[in-house]
Amino acid sequence: MAKTIYVLNGPNMNLLGTREPEKYGRATLADVDRLCRETAERYGFEVVFRQSNMEGQLIDWIQEAQMRGATGLVINPAGYTTTSIAILDALLACSMPVIEVHVTNIHARESFRQNSYVSKAAKAVIAGFGIDGYALAITGLARLLGATAQG
Repeated sequence: MAKTIYVLNGPNMNLLGTREPEKYGRATLADVDRLCRETAERYGFEVVFRQSNMEGQLIDWIQEAQMRGATGLVINPAGYTTTSIAILDALLACSMPVIEVHVTNIHARESFRQNSYVSKAAKAVIAGFGIDGYALAITGLARLLGATAQG
């Protein structure tokens, strides 16, 4: 699994497309999955794409990515962004680069959404580009890893 990127999504991301479309847009999580796979493929990466509403499940997947030798990790911690020291600790235990992504610009939203524990473990943060932020995160991760687009 040397050329695999994990893309993890936190709580309520399964509602993408129907939850507050004026903020999050109409694209679904399936659309995000497709975009991530297409972007990663250009750099020769495979994607493990997952979503959970449970903090412990996200932590298990972070640890799985580390144990399986994943190349990098893109995470949208969603509601756990501002609350989960446990996810932060799991990310800090990883040796792979982590990119944090948010569909909306969390810094332009309510004050309680503006502090990210996850950012303390992330190499970079992308926010406010809608689902295109995932493609930007994977492209940035590829550049960090020295991968170039194929074909």
